[in-house]
Amino acid sequence: MKLPDALRKAQSLGLNLVEVAPNATPPVCRIVDFGKYRYELSKQDKEKKTAAGKLKEVKFRVNIDDHDYLTKVRRSEEFLDKGYKLKVHLQFRGREMAHQELGMALMHRVKGDLVTMAHVEMEPKLVGKSIGMTLSPLPVAKRKRKFLPMEDHEMEEEPEDEDGDEDGNE
Repeated sequence: MKLPDALRKAQSLGLNLVEVAPNATPPVCRIVDFGKYRYELSKQDKEKKTAAGKLKEVKFRVNIDDHDYLTKVRRSEEFLDKGYKLKVHLQFRGREMAHQELGMALMHRVKGDLVTMAHVEMEPKLVGKSIGMTLSPLPVAKRKRKFLPMEDHEMEEEPEDEDGDEDGNE
């Protein structure tokens, strides 16, 4: 539609002609209420800003098994890949407090494994009976996953036996 025709139509409806995509050929315009259009744009901007500031938490224990560790690190990579900040939390219980060096070693291992996805915002720090560390994602161009993403079959529960029970007893 020609520009004068579009302007005339917008004025007859009592609305505004707003250029939506100026770089397109031909430029794309829309007939809308300009105040409402600006409000919706500002709402979209606020949603984008809050998504970047969200925080996810992954909890570890000192005596974690290798498979459980890999699962949590993969999940951490997924969170960082989606742009979330990550809080890594390690909880001590009872006599585990006597071996704080094991907890610190685990936190440094996590930090080393996620170095290609994030940079450390807050170094591992002992607070009470736990160690906390905060990681923020690297820019998208610099991120490189070290561990493969979890497959669908890995996330599912253990399959049942033929007779319907999980433990194999009859």
